[in-house]
Amino acid sequence: MGNVHALLVGIDDYSAYGHASLSGCVNDATAAQEWLRRRVGDRLVAHRLLDREATVAAVRAGIRERLGQAGPDDTVLFWYAGHGTEFDVRTEEEARIEATGRCQALVCSDGTLPDKELAVLLGAVAGTGAHVVAVLDCCFSGGATRRPGRPVARYLPPDPSWHARAVDRWPATADGSRAAEPRDAVGADPERAGHVLLAASRLDQVSHEDWFDGRRHGVFTHALLGALDEAAPGTTYRELMAAVRCRVQAWGESQHPVLFPQEPGGLADRPFLGGAARWRSTLLLTHGADGWEVDCGQVHGLRDGAGADATEFTVTARTPGGTADGAVLRARTVRARHTLVEPAGWEPDRALVYPVAPSALALPPATVLIEQADPEAGRLLREAIATAGPGGGPSPLLRATGDPAAAGDLLLRVDPAGGQAAIVQRDGTAAVAPLPLSGPADARTVVDCLEHLTRWHRLQRLSNAGSELATAVRIEVLPWGDRTTGPVLPDGNGEIVRAYESDAGGWLEPRVTIRIHNRSNRRLWCVLLDLTDSYRSHSALYPGDFVGPGRTGHALDGRPVQLSLPAGRAVRPGSHARDWLKLVVAEEELNTVPFHLDAWDPARRAGRGGGPDADGVLRFTSRGSSGRDLGEGRSAGQWATRTVALRTVVPGQRR
Repeated sequence: MGNVHALLVGIDDYSAYGHASLSGCVNDATAAQEWLRRRVGDRLVAHRLLDREATVAAVRAGIRERLGQAGPDDTVLFWYAGHGTEFDVRTEEEARIEATGRCQALVCSDGTLPDKELAVLLGAVAGTGAHVVAVLDCCFSGGATRRPGRPVARYLPPDPSWHARAVDRWPATADGSRAAEPRDAVGADPERAGHVLLAASRLDQVSHEDWFDGRRHGVFTHALLGALDEAAPGTTYRELMAAVRCRVQAWGESQHPVLFPQEPGGLADRPFLGGAARWRSTLLLTHGADGWEVDCGQVHGLRDGAGADATEFTVTARTPGGTADGAVLRARTVRARHTLVEPAGWEPDRALVYPVAPSALALPPATVLIEQADPEAGRLLREAIATAGPGGGPSPLLRATGDPAAAGDLLLRVDPAGGQAAIVQRDGTAAVAPLPLSGPADARTVVDCLEHLTRWHRLQRLSNAGSELATAVRIEVLPWGDRTTGPVLPDGNGEIVRAYESDAGGWLEPRVTIRIHNRSNRRLWCVLLDLTDSYRSHSALYPGDFVGPGRTGHALDGRPVQLSLPAGRAVRPGSHARDWLKLVVAEEELNTVPFHLDAWDPARRAGRGGGPDADGVLRFTSRGSSGRDLGEGRSAGQWATRTVALRTVVPGQRR
C-alpha cells in the first residue's frame, strides 16, 4: 500500500480583490488534513497552501513538484476550498472548449487557475500511474450575493485583470510555444479524465459555507468529511457521494454535489483514496431530507400515482456490520428522479448507503381508448374493465378513456361496431382478429384479450434503466453450420432477417445457432425469452442457467434453432413472422413465472384475474417459495435486459 500525497489549499483572505473574505476555507483544509492523518497515518505526505501562500504559481508548483512525486502505488489528493468564478468566453479558443459559453476557474490569492489547466496538471500526475482525486469546494456559477447572517456563497465576480490569465489555459512548452489542447479536460471522455472529481456544485450553481459546531466550514466539505467518518472501508466514490448529496440536501440550500466520471465499473467505482474498481450497484438507498430514498424515479420508467406503492426494491448485498441482504423497501412516493421508500420490517442505518435493485415493478396500465361509435358496447367494455381486477375491482392493467389526448405510452384502441370489437395498436395495425361483442360475457373476453396484450407488451418493453449489466451479456444469432461468416447483423430496420429457402419439394425453414456470450468478469444468470407475434412468451430456448465469465451458453444446448411461421399461417411468398429474443441477465436466479405467457386464444382464455401479475405488479423474487423456478426466495440482485428483433420471411419469389 503506497503513500497518500495531498495538496490542501484553503483561501479565506480575498481582501486584495476588494471583496469580503471567506472564513471557512482554512478550516476546511485543516479539517481535511486532520481526517487524513487519522485515516492513513504515517503514509500521509501533506502540504498546505493557505491564504496569501496560495498563488497561482504556488498551486501549479505544488501539483507538479509535490504531487508529481507520487508513484504507481500511491494516491494523490488535491483539495481546494475557496472562491470560484466564471465569465463569458471572449476568444475563439475559449468558445471551442466551453460549450456552455462560460469559462470556470479557481480564484487563487493573486489570480485565476482555469479548470481546464487544472485538469491538465492533474492528468500529468495521473500519468505516473498514481490514483488521483480532486475535491473542489468552491462555486462555479455567477449571480450570487452575500447576505449578512446567511450562508456565504464561495463566488467572486470576474475581474477584468483576470482575462489574460484565464485564456492561458495550457502551460507553455520548453521553447515558449503553446502546448496542444488537453484531451483529458474536465467533461471530456472519462476514459481520458485520469482523475476522480468530487465537486461541491454543478457548473450553474453556487456553493456555500456556514456555521457547524461553532466553526465555519464549506457545506460540501462538512458533508464530505462527515460521510467519510461514517463510511465503511471500501466505500466507493459513487456510494460516498450519494451520502454526501443527502447531507447537503438536508442542510437546505439548492446545491447539488457532482461526481465525475460516472461511468459504471470505472474510477467512480473505486474505493475512496484508491483500490480496485467494484461493480457498482445501479441504485442506491440513502437517507435524505424527506426520509429514505432510492435514486430512481419517473424518468426511469417507474409508475407514479395510484398503485405506485406496489413497486419494491431489495437490498442486493450485505452491508458492513449488518445483514440487510434481501431486505425489502416499498415505494411511497415516486418523484421525477428519485423514489421515497419505506423499509418493510427492518430499520436501515442512516449512516450507511445500501445497494438495491428493483424486485417488483408497478408498471403503468395500458390506456384503452374506446371509440364512441357504439355507446352501448362502450358501456359494456367500461363496466368489464371496472370489475376485471382482484375481488371484482378495477383492472390494474387497464385504464379506459374516450379522450385520445389522455393516452399513455402503451395505447390499445377498441373500435366496437356491428357486434364486434376491433383491437388496434398505436400504429394502426390490428392486434388480433376482431372479437364478438354483443353482451357482458363477450365484453369480459375482450378485456381478457386487452390484459393479455398488456402483459405481453410489458415483457417486451421490460428494462432496468442504467444497469451496468445491460452490456455484460450479448445475444448472437448465426447461420446454422456456418463457422466463417460470424453473427448475423440487423438490417436497416433493426431486425435480424432470416428467409425460407425453396427446393423442388417446397419451402425449407431457416435454421440458426443462438448463443449467449458473457463478456463480463463475473458469473451471471441468464434466461432467454422468445416473445412471438402470437403474443406468446416462453423460455424453451434457454430456460435459465449461470454463464461463467468469458464463457458462452447455447440455446437448445447447441442444437439448431428452427425458425418457422406459426401453425395456421400459410407458407407462401410474402408471409412472415416476428420474434423478439429477450435476454434477462441477473446476479442470481430470478422468478421466471412472470415471464411465461401462452399465445392469445379466445377459446382458452385465462379468465378473469388470471396471470401471475393479476394485481398489476411484475415480481422478480419469490416470497418464501421453494423450487428452482421460483428462485428459492433469494434476492435476484442486479438485473438487466437486452432485446434482439428477429423476422422470419418467405421470399417474394421462389428461386
